[in-house]
Amino acid sequence: MVVVGLSHRTAPIEVRERFAIAEAQLGEFAKNVQSLDGVSEAFVVSTCNRLEVYAVAEDGAPSPELAIIETIASWGKQPSADVRRFVYTRLDRDALLHLFHVTASLDSLVVGEPQILGQVKSAFECAGHAGTLGPYLQRCVPRALAAAKRVRTETSIGAGNVSVSSVAVDLAEQIFGDLSQCEALLVGAGEMAEAAARSFGKRTRALRVCNRSFDRGAALARAIGAGVATWESLGHELTTADVVIAGTSATEFVITHEMVNKARRDRRGRSLFFIDIAVPRNVDPKVHKIDNVYVFNVDDLENQVQTAQERRQGARDLASSIINEELTAHEHWALSLGVQPTLVALRASARAVFRSELERTLATRLKHLGPEERAALEQMLDSAVSKWLHRPTTALKEAAARGESQSLVEATAALFNVETEEGTETRDASGDEDAVRH
Repeated sequence: MVVVGLSHRTAPIEVRERFAIAEAQLGEFAKNVQSLDGVSEAFVVSTCNRLEVYAVAEDGAPSPELAIIETIASWGKQPSADVRRFVYTRLDRDALLHLFHVTASLDSLVVGEPQILGQVKSAFECAGHAGTLGPYLQRCVPRALAAAKRVRTETSIGAGNVSVSSVAVDLAEQIFGDLSQCEALLVGAGEMAEAAARSFGKRTRALRVCNRSFDRGAALARAIGAGVATWESLGHELTTADVVIAGTSATEFVITHEMVNKARRDRRGRSLFFIDIAVPRNVDPKVHKIDNVYVFNVDDLENQVQTAQERRQGARDLASSIINEELTAHEHWALSLGVQPTLVALRASARAVFRSELERTLATRLKHLGPEERAALEQMLDSAVSKWLHRPTTALKEAAARGESQSLVEATAALFNVETEEGTETRDASGDEDAVRH
């Protein structure tokens, strides 16, 4: 398994926004990765703070990190040399551990934020629709999602304000002190804007929502008891607001230097604060150069985030132990794949012998039996095979978990004269399809 990515830890926002991928394009990007030589499976996670490509390399194939970097560079229309300055790679167990940490929000800008769990799940579903998943990702990603849910239910990592939106509101409160004398404007009505709106609560004198889709903005405004403004009136709204939180999914600046400069003339010297929580950014950085206008983006929230992380250190330690437990269980499953072909072949051989004897007996001494009795005997045969193979199945899987299965596999094949077939490794010892679907 290979992970190639860039995140808030390695790349500033002006770099990350060049590579942001809309959810509707995740499947297409995953197909591009899967088409690379030596790559059998792929899925892609893109959020405001990271772009990560998860790929499974075919046995014996060269590791595809460089080809994936080239694919990322091509998508963002950037020289690959520039991309290499900001990307990181993880291989094998480190790649798996990274996936588990990301999904459980242990690698987020705000540790414990709940959005990443849904974002990874959506990315996984997009890859499924695009046909870029295989047995390995179909097993490890659901395991990571399950581990993340355990972290959220068994620790207090999600307690309190744990999202970029809530941290943005905390910053606004630090700037103004008492928000009850301030007017706030939310630009956008998506998930992040809604989270910010709910964090504001009743703390401001007035709260208004301005969204490109008026109906969606009005629905959010009704839900939180705020006012609503049309998209066309955004420039006018900037003349009255004290703090503006921008969180739309637009790929270009929706608040321009010209727009803010025009609004400043009607503000009569009053300060205006923008908190831009979108990636790509919604507010033109040049706006910060206007007198009495201040712009903060997600990278500027670092001090607020550090305080939140310190409060959650105990929960983070407990979350890490849960992740390690789940990862170990997954690794035992992965190791057991080496013995699955032998177990499947052994079971098939045993069933064939027993069934041959049963059919011979049913054709002679028991030919008088009816359909129900014959079905009961066949069920008894299956049960007998399972019980007879229970011990060798357990022994082989335990040996696989220790990395010591090779000699037992060879002995089993020799003693019972069984040959394995390609494609049986995705089936378990009972002959049922492995539980690889989410």
